[in-house]
Amino acid sequence: MIWIVFWLVIVAILWGATNPLMKKGGAGIENIHKDSTVKQFLAELQFLICNWKYLVPFVINQSGSIVFYLTLASAELSLAVPITNSLTFLVTTVTGYLMGENIGGKETILGMCLVLAGVTLCVWDKT
Repeated sequence: MIWIVFWLVIVAILWGATNPLMKKGGAGIENIHKDSTVKQFLAELQFLICNWKYLVPFVINQSGSIVFYLTLASAELSLAVPITNSLTFLVTTVTGYLMGENIGGKETILGMCLVLAGVTLCVWDKT
């Protein structure tokens, strides 16, 4: 059971830590303007694929998806989804803060503590 929780936390870290990096790496995509929907899509796709600042975090993020998929084979869905989703939120917020993003005030910190307490209770109940 502890190994399942360990791998779910790893997934949350892989997803959460890469979210702000992908956001930062994808900056500038809003400046691409083409005259048709298809050309717009292809230009944006080319921008992202050729941009290592976006592509590296994206590949790491997707490796988290692979670990999540493999972990689901032995994890209870009622445990896996709350752990990964809530901890991904926490890791995304902390990573964003470390990168200089505004994460909000005391309410955000309180919310993060409540989420962490909820995940702890969820894991505790299942063990």
